[in-house]
Amino acid sequence: MNRPTHKAGAPLWAALADHTSTLLSVGCFTALINLLMLVPSIYMLQVYDRVLSSQNETTLWMLTLMVVGFFVFIGALEAIRSFIVIRVGNQLEQGFNLNVYRAAFERNLRRGDGQAGQSLNDLTQVRQFVTGPALFAFFDAPWFPIYLAVIFLFNVWLGVMACAGALLLIALAILNERLTHKPLVEASGFQQQSTHLASSQLQNAESIQAMGMLAALRQRWFALHSRFLTLQNQASDTSAVITAISKSLRLCLQSLVLGLGALLVIEGQMTPGMMIAGSILMGRVLSPIDQLIAVWKQWSGAHMAYQRLDGLLREFPEPPAPMALPAPSGRLSFEQVSAGPPGKRVATLQQISFNLSAGEVLGVLGTSGSGKSTLAKVLVGVWPTLAGTVRLDGADLHRWDREALGPHIGYLPQNIELLRGSIAENIARFAE
Repeated sequence: MNRPTHKAGAPLWAALADHTSTLLSVGCFTALINLLMLVPSIYMLQVYDRVLSSQNETTLWMLTLMVVGFFVFIGALEAIRSFIVIRVGNQLEQGFNLNVYRAAFERNLRRGDGQAGQSLNDLTQVRQFVTGPALFAFFDAPWFPIYLAVIFLFNVWLGVMACAGALLLIALAILNERLTHKPLVEASGFQQQSTHLASSQLQNAESIQAMGMLAALRQRWFALHSRFLTLQNQASDTSAVITAISKSLRLCLQSLVLGLGALLVIEGQMTPGMMIAGSILMGRVLSPIDQLIAVWKQWSGAHMAYQRLDGLLREFPEPPAPMALPAPSGRLSFEQVSAGPPGKRVATLQQISFNLSAGEVLGVLGTSGSGKSTLAKVLVGVWPTLAGTVRLDGADLHRWDREALGPHIGYLPQNIELLRGSIAENIARFAE
């Protein structure tokens, strides 16, 4: 499949729109599965009202063979539906993982926030939600009114009880969302901070060990992580209580509807088959709502991951194709350049201008903090300028194709670290 087109505004939403026809087919499969879920109730109705009264074994065998065939068909449809959403999720991740990697790299380059790994984890979380059972709960939920309507056809009072139970569960679902949304959002923020802090500390393990700072730094990390755990536990406890209440309520209502059905059978308002079928349908009415409450935490996590990814891709959209330029000769110029560390508006360099021809050498002297490192990073395009332009052979440095320009530039940062791979691969810049 072709890579999703990243449209302006909401790239992930635009990519999902590219799969509209596929998602509609999933909706059709869901509709057929939910309609076929009426089969157990119809089977029960026929067995109680026809087979038991007529003592006809042939009718029982035929009904049983038909219902088994329907269940096999339902299983096949559910498997196909799962295969479809798994492939949609994989195509979404394959279409976006390179772009998310690029955007996260660019954000880390400009801000130095070190959260590139979080963005890739967010993309995986969105894919797992799309391919997991939580999505099917949202597909199945709109079908509970169909089962509710069938119960009303059996008896109005059964329908009223089912409707009241559905409204109670919906109210619990809304309450669950309102009580857990804020702590989950705050917990997610503290989790990112604690993960970033731990990663930055572990990268300097030798210095921490040499200067005996482990206990103090570990305590600082644990303070953030404890706030994350506290908020996470608060949301989980609330969700667990509401989930337990909804499950108990659903089981209670299924028993009560059976008791009400028995009363209506005694009064001659319905048949025993309708009583059993109504109890089964009651479970089908309430089950999707109960499932939504159970998977709400997954939905909240996937929604926050989607929002972070959407913000990342909006802020760092895929750049246009760079202009093809000849190999540089080495003529360099700074034109009134002001620059500073990413994320800070205070300029370390202020209105620097100079020109260098190919082959010339420039030495820069200055005290610590005077801007030597900033000059070097702006010179090779690692940091953007706050004002002014850096030109190479007369062209703005940021208009060059980095993949084409990179082999012509040698850069030795202050902190030297080999990338994962052999020494030969590092020397060759991981090319052939």
